[in-house]
Amino acid sequence: MPDNASTSALDHCLVTGRPGAPVVVVLGGISAGRDVRGWWPGVVGEGRPVNTREFRVLGADFLDGGERADGRPERAVTTHDQAERIAAALDEHGVERVHAFIGASYGGMVALAFAERYPDRADQLVVVSAPAEAHPMATAWRSLQRRIVELGLETGRARDALAIARGLAMTTYRSAEEFGTRFAASRARPEAGAEERDVETYLLHHGEKFAAWMAPSRFLALSLSSDLHRVDPARCTTPALFVAARGDTIVPREQSQTLHSHWAGRSRLVETHTHTGHDAFLAEPQHVGALIHEALTRKVGS
Repeated sequence: MPDNASTSALDHCLVTGRPGAPVVVVLGGISAGRDVRGWWPGVVGEGRPVNTREFRVLGADFLDGGERADGRPERAVTTHDQAERIAAALDEHGVERVHAFIGASYGGMVALAFAERYPDRADQLVVVSAPAEAHPMATAWRSLQRRIVELGLETGRARDALAIARGLAMTTYRSAEEFGTRFAASRARPEAGAEERDVETYLLHHGEKFAAWMAPSRFLALSLSSDLHRVDPARCTTPALFVAARGDTIVPREQSQTLHSHWAGRSRLVETHTHTGHDAFLAEPQHVGALIHEALTRKVGS
């Protein structure tokens, strides 16, 4: 979805919930969009941890840098660019300050960039599985995924390449523990190769599903944006809750600890004992949902 910088910021956002209620911004990973209840139904909605009977929820489609004729992004886009557009959308909606900015994965990076750029525009942050800067191993994985997609563009097989890149990404979003449990039954079957076929089918399914709607240029831009992400925790004063997922290989707990240790404002760090790793905020929303509900009902550090 190429971005049109001339359009209103609100054209890329969706606000749901009770009119006049405190505003909560909610952003997710690179595949998330403006319909937060659609991609995070276990956390956002009526009676959910982010209760739309009590809050107005702003979700957004991410900037993607546009698309060149060869299928690559026209320009790089940063998490601070994303934060600026969220601020512009809030301006257009007449919101000076939000009750909370909740971000998971890439959305958590944007939340951190927002806190650095606009320290007085959020009462608190909830940052789930997001670092101050990309871990070198995460950059290594993403750089290979981008090269796969670029090779697909060069050879006229961009969709196939995007599906493979997404399949590779799934091995980093989920934990070794989950894969071991998920495919335990296939290991027990006597026929040779059953486990390999089940794993391959799983990865192909997720890859094809992703490639059916994600443009290569958009994937390349947001993947690179994750690696360009940098914030200085010592400059950030917004009260913050940092949530680390056990077994997260993309954002190891040590990175969340670094954020917490160097954060200029009040902060708290919680590690959730999940089964799935980085994608636990989607696959096991009950863990992070309880923490988010607590944060929304009392300020971090109080």
